[in-house]
Amino acid sequence: MPEHTFILNGSPVTVDVDDDVRLLWVIRDVLGLTGAKYGCGINVCKACTSHVNGKAFNPCSVRVADIAETDEVTTIEGLADTVDADLHPMQEAWLEHDVAQCGYCQPGQIMAAVAKVRAARAEGREITDADLDEIRNVCRCGTYSRIREAIKAGAQAM
Repeated sequence: MPEHTFILNGSPVTVDVDDDVRLLWVIRDVLGLTGAKYGCGINVCKACTSHVNGKAFNPCSVRVADIAETDEVTTIEGLADTVDADLHPMQEAWLEHDVAQCGYCQPGQIMAAVAKVRAARAEGREITDADLDEIRNVCRCGTYSRIREAIKAGAQAM
Protein backbone atom coordinates (compact mmCIF):
# COMPACT_ATOMS: atom_id res chain seq x y z
CA MET A 1 0.00 0.00 0.00
CA PRO A 2 1.17 3.54 -0.66
CA GLU A 3 2.32 5.81 2.14
CA HIS A 4 0.72 9.21 2.62
CA THR A 5 2.26 11.94 4.76
CA PHE A 6 0.63 15.18 5.89
CA ILE A 7 0.51 17.41 8.96
CA LEU A 8 -2.27 16.61 11.42
CA ASN A 9 -2.90 18.97 14.32
CA GLY A 10 0.62 20.33 14.07
CA SER A 11 2.51 17.03 13.77
CA PRO A 12 3.58 15.13 10.67
CA VAL A 13 1.85 11.77 10.25
CA THR A 14 2.39 8.98 7.76
CA VAL A 15 -0.23 6.36 6.99
CA ASP A 16 -0.09 3.27 4.85
CA VAL A 17 -3.47 3.14 3.07
CA ASP A 18 -4.88 2.95 -0.45
CA ASP A 19 -5.05 6.23 -2.36
CA ASP A 20 -8.86 6.15 -2.57
CA VAL A 21 -9.48 5.97 1.20
CA ARG A 22 -11.35 9.07 2.32
CA LEU A 23 -9.38 11.29 4.68
CA LEU A 24 -12.14 11.07 7.30
CA TRP A 25 -11.56 7.33 7.65
CA VAL A 26 -7.81 7.87 7.88
CA ILE A 27 -8.30 10.42 10.67
CA ARG A 28 -10.90 8.38 12.55
CA ASP A 29 -10.02 4.73 11.95
CA VAL A 30 -6.30 4.76 11.24
CA LEU A 31 -5.17 7.65 13.45
CA GLY A 32 -7.85 7.31 16.14
CA LEU A 33 -9.11 10.90 16.29
CA THR A 34 -12.90 10.68 16.45
CA GLY A 35 -13.85 14.36 16.84
CA ALA A 36 -14.69 14.76 13.16
CA LYS A 37 -17.98 12.90 12.85
CA TYR A 38 -19.30 10.79 10.00
CA GLY A 39 -22.73 11.94 8.97
CA CYS A 40 -23.48 11.53 5.29
CA GLY A 41 -20.20 10.78 3.54
CA ILE A 42 -21.12 12.97 0.57
CA ASN A 43 -20.18 16.50 1.74
CA VAL A 44 -23.75 17.53 2.60
CA CYS A 45 -24.26 17.44 6.37
CA LYS A 46 -20.81 18.87 7.23
CA ALA A 47 -20.53 16.92 10.53
CA CYS A 48 -16.90 16.14 9.66
CA THR A 49 -15.85 19.75 8.96
CA SER A 50 -12.18 20.24 9.69
CA HIS A 51 -9.55 22.63 8.34
CA VAL A 52 -6.96 22.15 5.64
CA ASN A 53 -4.41 24.96 5.53
CA GLY A 54 -6.77 27.04 7.68
CA LYS A 55 -9.86 26.68 5.50
CA ALA A 56 -12.96 24.60 6.19
CA PHE A 57 -13.23 21.36 4.26
CA ASN A 58 -15.01 18.05 4.62
CA PRO A 59 -12.64 15.08 4.84
CA CYS A 60 -15.46 12.65 4.02
CA SER A 61 -15.24 13.83 0.42
CA VAL A 62 -11.44 14.05 0.04
CA ARG A 63 -9.21 11.13 -0.89
CA VAL A 64 -6.07 10.80 1.22
CA ALA A 65 -4.09 10.89 -2.06
CA ASP A 66 -5.37 14.44 -2.62
CA ILE A 67 -3.68 15.70 0.55
CA ALA A 68 -0.10 16.90 0.05
CA GLU A 69 2.77 16.29 2.42
CA THR A 70 2.80 20.00 3.30
CA ASP A 71 -0.95 20.27 3.87
CA GLU A 72 -1.91 21.11 7.45
CA VAL A 73 -5.08 19.34 8.56
CA THR A 74 -6.66 20.51 11.80
CA THR A 75 -9.46 18.64 13.52
CA ILE A 76 -11.44 19.70 16.58
CA GLU A 77 -8.83 17.89 18.71
CA GLY A 78 -6.14 20.31 17.53
CA LEU A 79 -8.17 23.53 17.43
CA ALA A 80 -7.16 24.80 20.88
CA ASP A 81 -3.49 24.32 19.98
CA THR A 82 -3.92 26.93 17.23
CA VAL A 83 -4.34 29.53 19.99
CA ASP A 84 -2.10 27.81 22.55
CA ALA A 85 -4.88 27.41 25.12
CA ASP A 86 -6.90 24.67 26.80
CA LEU A 87 -9.92 25.62 24.69
CA HIS A 88 -10.28 27.78 21.59
CA PRO A 89 -12.43 30.90 22.17
CA MET A 90 -15.12 29.41 19.92
CA GLN A 91 -15.21 26.24 22.04
CA GLU A 92 -15.55 28.40 25.17
CA ALA A 93 -18.42 30.33 23.56
CA TRP A 94 -20.14 27.03 22.77
CA LEU A 95 -20.03 26.11 26.44
CA GLU A 96 -21.11 29.57 27.62
CA HIS A 97 -24.12 29.55 25.28
CA ASP A 98 -25.03 25.93 26.09
CA VAL A 99 -25.23 25.12 22.39
CA ALA A 100 -25.02 21.35 22.34
CA GLN A 101 -27.96 19.04 22.82
CA CYS A 102 -26.93 15.72 21.33
CA GLY A 103 -23.55 17.24 20.40
CA TYR A 104 -22.97 15.13 17.31
CA CYS A 105 -22.60 18.03 14.87
CA GLN A 106 -20.84 20.39 17.25
CA PRO A 107 -17.21 19.70 16.28
CA GLY A 108 -18.05 20.40 12.63
CA GLN A 109 -20.12 23.45 13.57
CA ILE A 110 -17.24 24.90 15.62
CA MET A 111 -14.68 24.24 12.89
CA ALA A 112 -16.93 25.85 10.26
CA ALA A 113 -17.48 28.87 12.51
CA VAL A 114 -13.77 29.41 13.16
CA ALA A 115 -13.00 29.19 9.44
CA LYS A 116 -15.79 31.65 8.64
CA VAL A 117 -14.55 34.17 11.23
CA ARG A 118 -10.98 33.85 9.94
CA ALA A 119 -12.16 34.36 6.35
CA ALA A 120 -14.08 37.51 7.29
CA ARG A 121 -11.07 38.88 9.18
CA ALA A 122 -8.80 38.13 6.23
CA GLU A 123 -11.11 40.45 4.25
CA GLY A 124 -10.63 43.11 6.95
CA ARG A 125 -14.07 42.87 8.50
CA GLU A 126 -16.04 41.20 11.26
CA ILE A 127 -18.48 38.35 10.72
CA THR A 128 -22.03 39.32 9.71
CA ASP A 129 -25.42 37.64 9.75
CA ALA A 130 -24.99 37.08 6.01
CA ASP A 131 -21.78 35.14 6.77
CA LEU A 132 -23.63 33.05 9.33
CA ASP A 133 -26.31 32.29 6.74
CA GLU A 134 -23.58 30.77 4.53
CA ILE A 135 -22.65 28.13 7.13
CA ARG A 136 -24.45 25.04 5.88
CA ASN A 137 -23.69 22.57 8.69
CA VAL A 138 -26.75 20.54 9.65
CA CYS A 139 -27.90 20.35 13.29
CA ARG A 140 -30.52 17.65 13.79
CA CYS A 141 -31.48 19.09 17.20
CA GLY A 142 -32.16 22.53 15.73
CA THR A 143 -30.02 24.65 18.06
CA TYR A 144 -29.33 27.15 15.29
CA SER A 145 -30.18 30.26 17.31
CA ARG A 146 -27.73 29.24 20.05
CA ILE A 147 -25.14 28.34 17.42
CA ARG A 148 -25.42 31.80 15.89
CA GLU A 149 -25.10 33.51 19.29
CA ALA A 150 -22.09 31.39 20.19
CA ILE A 151 -20.39 32.19 16.86
CA LYS A 152 -20.85 35.92 17.47
CA ALA A 153 -19.48 35.62 21.01
CA GLY A 154 -16.62 33.39 19.92
CA ALA A 155 -15.72 35.81 17.12
CA GLN A 156 -15.46 38.65 19.63
CA ALA A 157 -13.08 36.59 21.77
CA MET A 158 -10.92 35.42 18.85
